[in-house]
Amino acid sequence: MKAKRLSKAPRLDRLTTLPQTIIEVILCLLPIEEAARTSILSREWRYKWTTIPKLEFDESTFETSTKEITVKELRCKLFGAIHQVLLLRQAPILDFTLSIYTHHKCYEIDQIILHLSRNHNVKKITLDFWPKNSYPLPLSFFSLHHLTHLYLQYCDFDHEPTFNGFGNLTSLSLSRPSISRKSLLHLLSNCPSLKSFRLFIDYEEFYGHERPNIMELFKSLPVIEHLTTWGYIAPLFVIDSAPQELPTSLIHLKYFCFEQMGIVNRDGYSFGLTFLLVLLKCSPNLERIKLEVDTDEDFDKGTLKLEEYSVIFENYSDVWLEHLNELKIQHFRNFNPELELVKFILARSPNLKKVILITWINNKNEELELLNVLSHAARASRVEIVVENLWTESDSDDYEDV
Repeated sequence: MKAKRLSKAPRLDRLTTLPQTIIEVILCLLPIEEAARTSILSREWRYKWTTIPKLEFDESTFETSTKEITVKELRCKLFGAIHQVLLLRQAPILDFTLSIYTHHKCYEIDQIILHLSRNHNVKKITLDFWPKNSYPLPLSFFSLHHLTHLYLQYCDFDHEPTFNGFGNLTSLSLSRPSISRKSLLHLLSNCPSLKSFRLFIDYEEFYGHERPNIMELFKSLPVIEHLTTWGYIAPLFVIDSAPQELPTSLIHLKYFCFEQMGIVNRDGYSFGLTFLLVLLKCSPNLERIKLEVDTDEDFDKGTLKLEEYSVIFENYSDVWLEHLNELKIQHFRNFNPELELVKFILARSPNLKKVILITWINNKNEELELLNVLSHAARASRVEIVVENLWTESDSDDYEDV
C-alpha cells in the first residue's frame, strides 16, 4: 500500500507574528536605510518601518565605495532620504539623531527641526555636527518642550536667551558650543529637572568677554546628579580667589567625571585642582569620582611649586566625603600633587571601598613604592587600592587592601 503524501504545511512567519513593539525594537537596531528595505519582504512588512520611534541619520553611512560622488550630491542624497522618511511617518518620532558635516548656514536642517517641533513630541535629540563653523540653532529648536535628553555638538546659541526653557529635560550634553555667559546660565536655569549635565567648552567659544564663575554654574544646577566636564573649563569658572563658603550646595550630586584635568600645570598652579576641591566641598553626597589627568609626559617635576599646592589643600581641609565609595584616576603619573590628592581623599572618605589608579608608571619597584606610600597614609576606611599599568596590554592585578 502506497503511503499518502502529506500536504505541505504552511511556513510559519514567527517574526511577523511578534508584537509590534518588539518589531519596532528590532528595527531600531538597524540603520534607517536597512529598516526601510524591510518593506519589500511582504505586504505585512510594507509600512512597519514607518512606525519606529527612533530615527538616526549619519552622513557617513550614505557614502559609497562603488561610485565617487561630490559633497553636494552626498548632501542631496542624505536630505532627500530624511524628507522622504519624514513624509512617510505614521507614528510619532521620539528619538532623532543627525550626524553630519555642516556649514555655517544649513537651511535643510532648519526645516527638519521645524518639522519636528510642529509634528512630533520628540523626547531625545542628538545633533552631532563636525563643522568649520558652528551650526546656529533656529528659534524653532526652542519649541521642543517635550525633550528629556539633548546632545549638541558644535551648535551656536547666537541669539538672546528669551525662551522658557525645557521643563522636562533631565539630560543635557553641550560639546564645543558657541554661547555667551548669559545664554548658558539662562539655559541651565530654565531646565529645572536637569539631573545629568556634560559640558565641554573652550575659552574662545564663549561670546563676549564675560565668563560665568563657579558659583553661577553650581547655582544653575540645583538637582544635578551626574556632572561631566573637562579641564579646559577650569580657568573659565574658577575666580582668582574661590570662596570658602559657596552660595549653594550640590546635595544631589552622586557622580562627577573630570576629563583632561590639569592637576599639574606648567606655571605651578592648578585651576583644575581648585575647581575639583570647590566641587568636593559643596557635594556632600558624592558617591563616585572619575578623573582623567592630563599631564605632559615630558613635564619637569622640578618646576612644581609644591608650597602652592599645599596651600590649596589646606584651604579645603574641612572637606568630608561621607558617601564616597569609589575613586578612579586615569593617566596617573605619581607626581606629588596627584599623590597628595589621593591621600587627601583617603583621609576624608569613611565609606571609600576602592581606589583605581591607571598609571603610566613603567617600573615595578615604583608601583610597589606607590602602594607602600598609600598603605601608610592616613585614611578613614579600609580601602582596596588597584594599580593598573597603561604600558601593558592587559590590566595589572596588583592591589593591596589598606
